[in-house]
Amino acid sequence: MKNSLLLCMALIAAPLTSMAQEVKGDAGAGAKKVAMCIGCHGLPGYQSSFPTVYKVPKIAGQNAKYIVAALNGYKSGDRKHPSMRGVAGSMSDQDMADVAAYYENLGKEAGAAAVPETPAAAPAALKDKVAVCVACHGKNFNNTADPANPRLAGQYADYLLVSLKAYMTDNNPRVGRTNATMRGMLIQEAEGKKKPVFTNAELKLLSEYLAELPGELKTVPQSRFHNSH
Repeated sequence: MKNSLLLCMALIAAPLTSMAQEVKGDAGAGAKKVAMCIGCHGLPGYQSSFPTVYKVPKIAGQNAKYIVAALNGYKSGDRKHPSMRGVAGSMSDQDMADVAAYYENLGKEAGAAAVPETPAAAPAALKDKVAVCVACHGKNFNNTADPANPRLAGQYADYLLVSLKAYMTDNNPRVGRTNATMRGMLIQEAEGKKKPVFTNAELKLLSEYLAELPGELKTVPQSRFHNSH
């Protein structure tokens, strides 16, 4: 009975996977669909004021597959952010794939950075805790084994800190992220009680460490934003 159920689930999942694989991004088409993105992600150092003041993330050079996953998260509400949910909610699967392809390619057009295979050692206080992160984010936090995972090297520290805290936030209608893997890395749950894996000071130190690593993420100035005024 159990094997039959698993087989049925596999048969149902197979066509869904095939459909998802058929949505291929076109960077050229994506270039015509980023008007809503440029105002924040096309301005180096641009800061958001929600839920606190922080620099919006660098997305040029980010893995396209991850960008799609993030947009879907905002659209579904798994990632809570009013502005991003509004943007993602207006996008089709094809729009997301095209925009993601555009930004991944934009990072390459802006010039590749020299990224060492092995990064600088993590602060001693975080050594053991950071070691478990490389399985998803790569040992240099730039080359991920699965492009559905984000590159972190060189990302803004304040954005990373806000993101990490979002995974630890519960019961807030406007802030939070529900990714089970990330929550498991940041919160230990036992007997109905939750215990943070990192202190606030350690989260800040981790964010600063990742931000200082050389990586391919960047914010590429996009003049069309300025020309629209």
